[in-house]
Amino acid sequence: MELHLQPLAPACFVSGTPFADGDAVASYLVQNTGSAEIVRCDVLASAAEAFVPAGRVVCSWRQLFKPRPAGENSARLLRLTAENLFLTLADPAAEPAPDSQRLVQFLALLLERKRILRARGSSADGARNVFEHIRTKQLFEVPAGELSPEFFLSLQSQLGLLVGAK
Repeated sequence: MELHLQPLAPACFVSGTPFADGDAVASYLVQNTGSAEIVRCDVLASAAEAFVPAGRVVCSWRQLFKPRPAGENSARLLRLTAENLFLTLADPAAEPAPDSQRLVQFLALLLERKRILRARGSSADGARNVFEHIRTKQLFEVPAGELSPEFFLSLQSQLGLLVGAK
């Protein structure tokens, strides 16, 4: 699965205020009404209540803004793969959004199958599964859930929007 989306914007979508190092930023993937196009909107967390999407929000997450280093290959970062999307949504420093949890669970399963993630058991309370990213050795906790037909049906429309299915 490969998507082509914009990298983190340098300024707030709502107010136009440039992001400063350490600002809390809410990021949204939005399918524009009347088209299959997916657009990324980055908003200061303090202005998130004023954000009105121009379509359906596919998923969202929160993160701290870090300025891009000079000389970074931004063309490579524009290509969003299932691995990159998982690393972004499951980042322990990011605040998970409820609408993205099913997608994170699905991506973890997909990446485990592709041997990009390795299952490392569950959390002490059993509410989360622990996965290790093979390349970076970073551990991610993913909500444990029932993989029922209802789970996949609820995820179907979200995945369809991301991969451009009609």
